[in-house]
Amino acid sequence: MNILVTGSAGFIGMHLCERLLALGYTVTGIDNCNDYYDLALKAARLARLEGQANYRFIRQDVADDATRMLIREGGFDAVVHLAAQAGVRYSLQQPLAYSASNLTGFTQILEGCRHGKVGHLIFASSSSVYGGNRKLPFCETDPTDHPVSFYAATKKANEGMAHSYAHLYGLPVTGLRFFTVYGPWGRPDMAYFSFAQKIMSGETIDVFNHGQMRRDFTYIDDIVEGIVRLLPLPPQADPAFDVLKPVNGSSWAPYRILNIGGSNPVNLMDFIGTLEKHLGREASKRFLPMQDGDVLETAADTTALTRVIGEVNPVNIDEGLRRFVVWFKDFYGV
Repeated sequence: MNILVTGSAGFIGMHLCERLLALGYTVTGIDNCNDYYDLALKAARLARLEGQANYRFIRQDVADDATRMLIREGGFDAVVHLAAQAGVRYSLQQPLAYSASNLTGFTQILEGCRHGKVGHLIFASSSSVYGGNRKLPFCETDPTDHPVSFYAATKKANEGMAHSYAHLYGLPVTGLRFFTVYGPWGRPDMAYFSFAQKIMSGETIDVFNHGQMRRDFTYIDDIVEGIVRLLPLPPQADPAFDVLKPVNGSSWAPYRILNIGGSNPVNLMDFIGTLEKHLGREASKRFLPMQDGDVLETAADTTALTRVIGEVNPVNIDEGLRRFVVWFKDFYGV
Protein backbone atom coordinates (compact mmCIF):
# COMPACT_ATOMS: atom_id res chain seq x y z
CA MET A 1 0.00 0.00 0.00
CA ASN A 2 1.03 3.57 -0.75
CA ILE A 3 0.11 5.68 2.29
CA LEU A 4 0.28 9.37 3.16
CA VAL A 5 0.64 10.26 6.84
CA THR A 6 0.14 13.91 7.79
CA GLY A 7 1.78 15.11 10.99
CA SER A 8 4.61 12.60 10.54
CA ALA A 9 6.95 14.57 12.83
CA GLY A 10 4.33 14.32 15.56
CA PHE A 11 3.97 11.84 18.39
CA ILE A 12 1.43 9.48 16.81
CA GLY A 13 2.64 10.18 13.28
CA MET A 14 6.22 9.06 13.91
CA HIS A 15 5.16 5.84 15.63
CA LEU A 16 2.68 5.07 12.86
CA CYS A 17 5.23 5.69 10.10
CA GLU A 18 7.73 3.38 11.80
CA ARG A 19 5.15 0.61 12.01
CA LEU A 20 3.97 1.04 8.40
CA LEU A 21 7.54 0.98 7.11
CA ALA A 22 8.27 -2.16 9.13
CA LEU A 23 5.27 -3.77 7.42
CA GLY A 24 6.72 -2.93 4.00
CA TYR A 25 4.36 -0.11 3.02
CA THR A 26 5.44 2.90 0.99
CA VAL A 27 5.01 5.98 3.17
CA THR A 28 5.02 9.71 2.45
CA GLY A 29 5.03 11.95 5.51
CA ILE A 30 4.24 15.65 5.64
CA ASP A 31 4.56 18.07 8.55
CA ASN A 32 5.10 21.82 8.87
CA CYS A 33 7.26 21.30 12.00
CA ASN A 34 5.81 24.36 13.73
CA ASP A 35 7.14 25.64 17.05
CA TYR A 36 4.09 24.81 19.21
CA TYR A 37 6.51 22.68 21.23
CA ASP A 38 10.19 21.67 21.23
CA LEU A 39 11.52 21.57 17.67
CA ALA A 40 14.45 19.42 18.76
CA LEU A 41 12.02 16.68 19.76
CA LYS A 42 10.33 16.84 16.35
CA ALA A 43 13.71 16.73 14.61
CA ALA A 44 14.71 13.68 16.66
CA ARG A 45 11.50 11.92 15.66
CA LEU A 46 12.12 12.68 11.99
CA ALA A 47 15.68 11.40 12.29
CA ARG A 48 14.27 7.98 13.15
CA LEU A 49 12.48 7.90 9.80
CA GLU A 50 15.01 9.54 7.50
CA GLY A 51 16.97 7.22 5.30
CA GLN A 52 14.53 4.34 5.63
CA ALA A 53 13.63 2.65 2.36
CA ASN A 54 10.17 3.54 1.04
CA TYR A 55 9.92 6.72 3.12
CA ARG A 56 9.71 10.27 1.79
CA PHE A 57 9.29 13.41 3.91
CA ILE A 58 7.88 16.72 2.71
CA ARG A 59 7.96 19.80 4.96
CA GLN A 60 4.62 21.38 4.22
CA ASP A 61 1.58 22.88 5.95
CA VAL A 62 -1.62 20.89 5.50
CA ALA A 63 -3.50 24.17 4.94
CA ASP A 64 -1.43 24.91 1.81
CA ASP A 65 -2.81 24.22 -1.67
CA ALA A 66 0.25 22.02 -2.23
CA THR A 67 -1.23 19.45 0.16
CA ARG A 68 -4.36 19.09 -1.95
CA MET A 69 -2.26 18.70 -5.10
CA LEU A 70 0.08 16.18 -3.46
CA ILE A 71 -2.85 13.92 -2.58
CA ARG A 72 -4.54 14.48 -5.91
CA GLU A 73 -1.47 13.40 -7.87
CA GLY A 74 0.13 10.99 -5.40
CA GLY A 75 -1.67 7.75 -6.16
CA PHE A 76 -2.24 7.04 -2.47
CA ASP A 77 -4.24 4.00 -1.46
CA ALA A 78 -4.95 5.55 1.94
CA VAL A 79 -4.40 8.79 3.83
CA VAL A 80 -4.00 8.97 7.61
CA HIS A 81 -4.59 12.57 8.63
CA LEU A 82 -3.05 13.26 12.04
CA ALA A 83 -1.77 16.82 11.51
CA ALA A 84 -3.66 19.39 13.56
CA GLN A 85 -3.18 22.21 15.98
CA ALA A 86 -3.44 20.23 19.18
CA GLY A 87 -4.14 21.17 22.79
CA VAL A 88 -7.37 22.07 24.54
CA ARG A 89 -5.94 24.89 26.66
CA TYR A 90 -3.96 26.53 23.86
CA SER A 91 -7.17 26.82 21.83
CA LEU A 92 -8.45 29.30 24.41
CA GLN A 93 -5.48 31.56 23.60
CA GLN A 94 -4.95 31.08 19.85
CA PRO A 95 -8.23 30.04 18.18
CA LEU A 96 -7.13 31.29 14.74
CA ALA A 97 -4.32 28.72 14.67
CA TYR A 98 -6.96 26.01 15.11
CA SER A 99 -9.16 27.45 12.40
CA ALA A 100 -6.29 27.45 9.90
CA SER A 101 -4.91 23.99 10.64
CA ASN A 102 -7.96 22.02 11.74
CA LEU A 103 -10.57 23.51 9.41
CA THR A 104 -8.79 24.88 6.34
CA GLY A 105 -6.20 22.11 6.53
CA PHE A 106 -8.84 19.40 6.70
CA THR A 107 -10.65 20.89 3.71
CA GLN A 108 -7.43 20.54 1.69
CA ILE A 109 -7.19 16.91 2.78
CA LEU A 110 -10.78 16.15 1.81
CA GLU A 111 -10.47 17.83 -1.58
CA GLY A 112 -7.22 16.00 -2.28
CA CYS A 113 -8.73 12.64 -1.33
CA ARG A 114 -11.83 13.33 -3.42
CA HIS A 115 -9.93 14.11 -6.60
CA GLY A 116 -7.17 11.59 -5.92
CA LYS A 117 -9.68 8.75 -5.59
CA VAL A 118 -8.17 7.72 -2.25
CA GLY A 119 -9.51 4.37 -1.09
CA HIS A 120 -9.64 5.17 2.63
CA LEU A 121 -9.20 8.36 4.64
CA ILE A 122 -8.60 7.89 8.36
CA PHE A 123 -8.54 11.10 10.39
CA ALA A 124 -7.90 12.01 14.00
CA SER A 125 -10.89 13.22 15.94
CA SER A 126 -10.85 13.44 19.72
CA SER A 127 -12.67 12.33 22.87
CA SER A 128 -13.02 16.06 23.58
CA VAL A 129 -16.00 16.16 21.18
CA TYR A 130 -18.09 14.59 23.95
CA GLY A 131 -17.82 17.92 25.77
CA GLY A 132 -20.28 18.29 28.60
CA ASN A 133 -21.66 14.77 28.19
CA ARG A 134 -21.76 13.08 31.60
CA LYS A 135 -22.97 9.66 30.48
CA LEU A 136 -20.13 7.16 30.84
CA PRO A 137 -18.57 5.40 29.08
CA PHE A 138 -18.70 7.62 26.00
CA CYS A 139 -20.26 5.88 23.01
CA GLU A 140 -20.19 6.96 19.37
CA THR A 141 -23.98 7.24 19.39
CA ASP A 142 -23.93 9.81 22.21
CA PRO A 143 -24.76 13.46 21.41
CA THR A 144 -21.76 15.73 20.79
CA ASP A 145 -23.58 19.04 20.54
CA HIS A 146 -21.97 20.82 23.49
CA PRO A 147 -18.17 21.13 23.07
CA VAL A 148 -16.44 22.94 25.93
CA SER A 149 -13.34 24.10 24.02
CA PHE A 150 -12.71 25.52 20.57
CA TYR A 151 -10.33 22.62 19.88
CA ALA A 152 -13.22 20.22 20.49
CA ALA A 153 -15.46 22.31 18.25
CA THR A 154 -12.97 22.02 15.37
CA LYS A 155 -12.85 18.25 15.77
CA LYS A 156 -16.63 18.00 15.80
CA ALA A 157 -16.64 20.15 12.65
CA ASN A 158 -14.14 17.73 11.04
CA GLU A 159 -16.57 14.88 11.61
CA GLY A 160 -19.35 16.76 9.87
CA MET A 161 -17.10 17.83 7.01
CA ALA A 162 -15.96 14.24 6.49
CA HIS A 163 -19.53 12.98 6.37
CA SER A 164 -20.45 15.47 3.69
CA TYR A 165 -17.63 14.17 1.46
CA ALA A 166 -18.58 10.56 2.16
CA HIS A 167 -22.16 11.38 1.16
CA LEU A 168 -21.46 13.61 -1.85
CA TYR A 169 -18.48 11.84 -3.38
CA GLY A 170 -18.49 8.33 -1.93
CA LEU A 171 -15.18 8.94 -0.14
CA PRO A 172 -14.70 6.18 2.49
CA VAL A 173 -13.86 7.95 5.75
CA THR A 174 -13.12 6.71 9.27
CA GLY A 175 -12.85 9.20 12.12
CA LEU A 176 -11.07 8.05 15.27
CA ARG A 177 -11.84 9.66 18.61
CA PHE A 178 -8.52 9.34 20.46
CA PHE A 179 -8.58 9.13 24.25
CA THR A 180 -5.54 10.73 25.98
CA VAL A 181 -2.68 9.10 24.09
CA TYR A 182 0.61 8.74 25.98
CA GLY A 183 3.97 7.01 25.73
CA PRO A 184 7.59 7.47 24.56
CA TRP A 185 8.26 10.36 22.16
CA GLY A 186 5.07 12.09 23.34
CA ARG A 187 4.06 15.75 23.37
CA PRO A 188 5.59 17.96 26.10
CA ASP A 189 2.29 19.85 26.51
CA MET A 190 0.53 16.70 27.68
CA ALA A 191 0.12 16.40 31.46
CA TYR A 192 2.15 13.21 31.97
CA PHE A 193 5.11 14.62 30.02
CA SER A 194 4.96 18.01 31.72
CA PHE A 195 4.67 16.32 35.13
CA ALA A 196 7.77 14.23 34.42
CA GLN A 197 9.80 17.27 33.40
CA LYS A 198 8.79 19.23 36.49
CA ILE A 199 9.21 16.36 38.92
CA MET A 200 12.72 15.65 37.68
CA SER A 201 13.69 19.34 37.87
CA GLY A 202 12.19 19.80 41.33
CA GLU A 203 9.39 22.10 40.21
CA THR A 204 5.83 22.05 41.56
CA ILE A 205 3.16 20.44 39.39
CA ASP A 206 -0.33 21.93 39.07
CA VAL A 207 -3.10 19.44 39.88
CA PHE A 208 -6.43 20.76 38.65
CA ASN A 209 -9.82 20.20 40.25
CA HIS A 210 -7.82 19.16 43.32
CA GLY A 211 -7.04 15.84 41.64
CA GLN A 212 -10.67 14.81 41.31
CA MET A 213 -10.53 13.81 37.64
CA ARG A 214 -10.35 10.55 35.74
CA ARG A 215 -8.89 9.92 32.30
CA ASP A 216 -9.02 7.02 29.89
CA PHE A 217 -5.34 6.81 28.93
CA THR A 218 -4.35 5.00 25.72
CA TYR A 219 -0.82 3.76 25.14
CA ILE A 220 0.68 4.77 21.80
CA ASP A 221 1.20 1.20 20.54
CA ASP A 222 -2.52 0.48 20.97
CA ILE A 223 -3.40 3.53 18.88
CA VAL A 224 -1.01 2.47 16.11
CA GLU A 225 -2.31 -1.10 16.18
CA GLY A 226 -5.86 0.15 15.71
CA ILE A 227 -4.94 2.35 12.76
CA VAL A 228 -2.92 -0.38 11.05
CA ARG A 229 -5.76 -2.87 11.34
CA LEU A 230 -8.28 -0.33 10.03
CA LEU A 231 -6.30 0.70 6.94
CA PRO A 232 -7.42 -2.20 4.71
CA LEU A 233 -10.98 -2.01 6.07
CA PRO A 234 -12.67 1.09 4.59
CA PRO A 235 -16.21 1.68 5.84
CA GLN A 236 -19.25 0.66 3.84
CA ALA A 237 -22.67 2.26 3.85
CA ASP A 238 -24.67 0.92 6.80
CA PRO A 239 -27.70 -0.94 5.38
CA ALA A 240 -29.39 -0.78 8.78
CA PHE A 241 -29.12 3.02 9.05
CA ASP A 242 -32.59 4.50 9.56
CA VAL A 243 -32.88 8.06 8.22
CA LEU A 244 -36.00 8.53 10.34
CA LYS A 245 -34.08 7.58 13.50
CA PRO A 246 -30.49 8.62 12.76
CA VAL A 247 -27.70 7.81 15.19
CA ASN A 248 -24.26 9.35 15.48
CA GLY A 249 -21.21 7.47 14.27
CA SER A 250 -22.78 5.65 11.32
CA SER A 251 -24.45 6.62 8.03
CA TRP A 252 -26.03 5.66 4.73
CA ALA A 253 -22.68 6.88 3.32
CA PRO A 254 -19.28 5.09 3.62
CA TYR A 255 -18.52 6.81 6.90
CA ARG A 256 -17.97 5.79 10.49
CA ILE A 257 -16.75 7.23 13.77
CA LEU A 258 -14.94 4.98 16.25
CA ASN A 259 -13.65 5.46 19.77
CA ILE A 260 -10.10 4.26 20.33
CA GLY A 261 -9.16 4.23 24.00
CA GLY A 262 -7.90 2.12 26.85
CA SER A 263 -11.40 1.61 28.31
CA ASN A 264 -9.99 1.73 31.84
CA PRO A 265 -10.20 5.26 33.33
CA VAL A 266 -7.58 6.12 35.93
CA ASN A 267 -7.91 8.59 38.80
CA LEU A 268 -5.53 11.52 38.32
CA MET A 269 -3.91 11.07 41.74
CA ASP A 270 -3.31 7.36 41.07
CA PHE A 271 -1.80 8.30 37.72
CA ILE A 272 0.56 10.78 39.37
CA GLY A 273 1.49 8.18 41.99
CA THR A 274 2.40 5.64 39.30
CA LEU A 275 4.52 8.23 37.48
CA GLU A 276 6.27 9.14 40.74
CA LYS A 277 7.03 5.46 41.35
CA HIS A 278 8.74 4.99 38.01
CA LEU A 279 10.59 8.32 38.17
CA GLY A 280 11.77 7.47 41.68
CA ARG A 281 10.76 10.90 42.99
CA GLU A 282 7.77 12.42 44.72
CA ALA A 283 6.13 15.47 43.18
CA SER A 284 5.57 18.78 44.92
CA LYS A 285 1.91 19.46 44.17
CA ARG A 286 -0.20 22.62 43.95
CA PHE A 287 -3.92 21.84 44.00
CA LEU A 288 -6.04 24.19 41.88
CA PRO A 289 -9.67 24.53 40.72
CA MET A 290 -10.94 23.11 37.42
CA GLN A 291 -9.57 24.78 34.29
CA ASP A 292 -11.74 26.23 31.54
CA GLY A 293 -12.21 23.80 28.67
CA ASP A 294 -11.47 20.72 30.80
CA VAL A 295 -13.80 17.81 31.63
CA LEU A 296 -14.14 15.73 34.77
CA GLU A 297 -13.85 12.27 33.28
CA THR A 298 -13.39 10.40 30.03
CA ALA A 299 -14.10 6.75 29.34
CA ALA A 300 -14.24 5.00 25.97
CA ASP A 301 -16.78 2.42 24.92
CA THR A 302 -14.75 0.57 22.26
CA THR A 303 -17.36 -2.05 21.37
CA ALA A 304 -17.77 -0.66 17.84
CA LEU A 305 -14.00 -0.66 17.21
CA THR A 306 -13.68 -4.24 18.43
CA ARG A 307 -16.42 -5.34 16.03
CA VAL A 308 -14.36 -3.98 13.14
CA ILE A 309 -10.77 -4.95 14.03
CA GLY A 310 -11.09 -7.59 16.74
CA GLU A 311 -9.69 -7.53 20.26
CA VAL A 312 -6.58 -5.51 21.08
CA ASN A 313 -4.80 -6.38 24.32
CA PRO A 314 -4.10 -2.91 25.75
CA VAL A 315 -0.93 -1.91 27.57
CA ASN A 316 -1.85 -1.09 31.17
CA ILE A 317 -1.00 2.25 32.75
CA ASP A 318 1.77 0.89 34.99
CA GLU A 319 3.64 -0.70 32.09
CA GLY A 320 2.93 2.21 29.77
CA LEU A 321 4.35 4.78 32.19
CA ARG A 322 7.34 2.54 32.91
CA ARG A 323 8.18 2.50 29.18
CA PHE A 324 7.68 6.26 28.96
CA VAL A 325 10.01 6.93 31.90
CA VAL A 326 12.71 4.66 30.45
CA TRP A 327 12.56 6.66 27.20
CA PHE A 328 12.31 10.02 29.01
CA LYS A 329 15.39 9.44 31.16
CA ASP A 330 17.40 8.24 28.17
CA PHE A 331 16.33 11.06 25.85
CA TYR A 332 16.93 13.84 28.38
CA GLY A 333 19.88 12.22 30.12
CA VAL A 334 18.35 12.34 33.61
